Amino acid sequence: MTGTGYGLVLLDLDGTLADSAPGIVACAQHALREVGVPVPDDAAVRGVVGPPLADGFAALGVPAGIVEDAIAAYRAVYAAGGMFDNAVFDGVPEALVSLRECGARLAVATSKPEVYARRIVDHLGLDAHLDRGVDDVYGATLDGTRGTKGDVIAHALAGLRADGALAGLTPDQVVMVGDREHDVHGAAEHGIGCVGVAWGYAEPGELEAAGARAVVGSPAELVTAVLGLARRGSA
Repeated sequence: MTGTGYGLVLLDLDGTLADSAPGIVACAQHALREVGVPVPDDAAVRGVVGPPLADGFAALGVPAGIVEDAIAAYRAVYAAGGMFDNAVFDGVPEALVSLRECGARLAVATSKPEVYARRIVDHLGLDAHLDRGVDDVYGATLDGTRGTKGDVIAHALAGLRADGALAGLTPDQVVMVGDREHDVHGAAEHGIGCVGVAWGYAEPGELEAAGARAVVGSPAELVTAVLGLARRGSA
């Protein structure tokens, strides 16, 4: 199969390609204890999965003056191994193979710091689906200078443009795939549509309200939706 109509598919990591919640939740709870903030239950802490950490900790009640302390405590335990408490969602590898067979270039665009994201993608074997392996993984910076999803997408597009991946492509031939409203809004900043995935960490109705072009319930449906949207866009 060839010819999705999309030359480039940008993929979120947490909640889209992989179920990273167990490791993130455990590390976030550790950080909250370290800074003396009451620790909510697992369901509440799952809210830090996806958005930048500073936003997540603020939402969990961490005072502004110690958010950076919470982030430092989180990263210490996360880098020590918490990042690998993570698993690829069932059906995702097969979906990536199908998208590649249909002619799409795949790259990862995540709000997770790039230095961690590349290690995780390599650990999970997802780099095999990317043209340049972990060099096609784009993420945030540890110092926060590149933190929003819009910033990360800009970084990804710049890197892929330099690599020649965007040659001849219009914004209609690029799509973001993600599980949170931040993916939809970040894509919109660059005139790119977003397909939302319902197996991630969004609240009910979150992706629809943000303006996702479609919301799919399984990796197989993702392939079908991307192909369908591409055909409509090229009609």
